[in-house]
Amino acid sequence: QVQLVESGGGLVQTGGSLSLSCAASGRKFSDYSLAWFRQGPGKARELVAYMPWTSSVTTYAESVKGRFTGARNNAEKTASLQMSSLKPEDTAVYYCAMYSVGRYDSAEAWMYWGQGTQVTVSS
Repeated sequence: QVQLVESGGGLVQTGGSLSLSCAASGRKFSDYSLAWFRQGPGKARELVAYMPWTSSVTTYAESVKGRFTGARNNAEKTASLQMSSLKPEDTAVYYCAMYSVGRYDSAEAWMYWGQGTQVTVSS
């Protein structure tokens, strides 16, 4: 059984920074791709960052490129998302996901999810 636990969300002003963490347990972490998704009020869940198990290169949504940095630590079974220059439109619940069985940019393709952590950016 896989468990993902996110932490680090909170309230920040426009232009500020936050760091999210995701701790995993259960499966062999290094064998699976990871991703960060977010879901804003009244919006569909969208991909923020994708970290494949085969590469150290992270793929980002256009809306966060240059502002967010995703990383994984296989030894510690953790993932992180460093967010800077935050904007009100970044306000959302952020989720860590593990093990994609289809298109990595589709939320439906991911098998395991954390409970989510709220990020609120005030204007």
